[in-house]
Amino acid sequence: MRLRLTPRDTPFFDLLADSAANLVMGANLLAELLGADRQTRKAINKKLSLAEQVGDEATHTIMRRLNKTFVTPFDRDDIYNLASALDDCMDNMEEAGDLIVLYKLDELPARVSEQIQVLQRCAELTADAMPRLRSMSDLGEYWVEVNRLENQADKAHRKLLAQMFDEITDPIQLMKLKEVVEKLEDSVDAFEKVANTVETIAVKES
Repeated sequence: MRLRLTPRDTPFFDLLADSAANLVMGANLLAELLGADRQTRKAINKKLSLAEQVGDEATHTIMRRLNKTFVTPFDRDDIYNLASALDDCMDNMEEAGDLIVLYKLDELPARVSEQIQVLQRCAELTADAMPRLRSMSDLGEYWVEVNRLENQADKAHRKLLAQMFDEITDPIQLMKLKEVVEKLEDSVDAFEKVANTVETIAVKES
């Protein structure tokens, strides 16, 4: 085992873990929003928006600390990339929820729930993995599983688009639904980016 000259007791690990834990709340609120009626969705979407604001503040805190810290626990560019990728996850989920409410979508295709279930699982895995950055232990299964889930989501996404183009005759409704579905796909891609960033960090630190 090589000698480590970088600190392992810095606040960065806690801040990244808090940011990831907030993603679990965001994904769960998105799932709750999907199953609610239009009126209830507005209240849930407000909670999702607040969670996104919490995520933004967590990201800003990491960036401010990064600019003031001389010695970081690992490469400062990797910290920046990881914090930004976590923020992108929440931003995309919040935008998907906002579109559902703004477009007044009463019903969404059943496969949309599959996308959100993948997001919930990705969020749980990410929240579980972030605290392990401190020791860089047992992270391999995390990024392998998130990549597997992203591939699963890609297949479900293609099937969902095909179904929508086959079944929805109203072009405006189709456009609205497609935008929501694409934003959910962006959310899954963002979680994969987080996992890939963690893999890069782990390789550098090994």
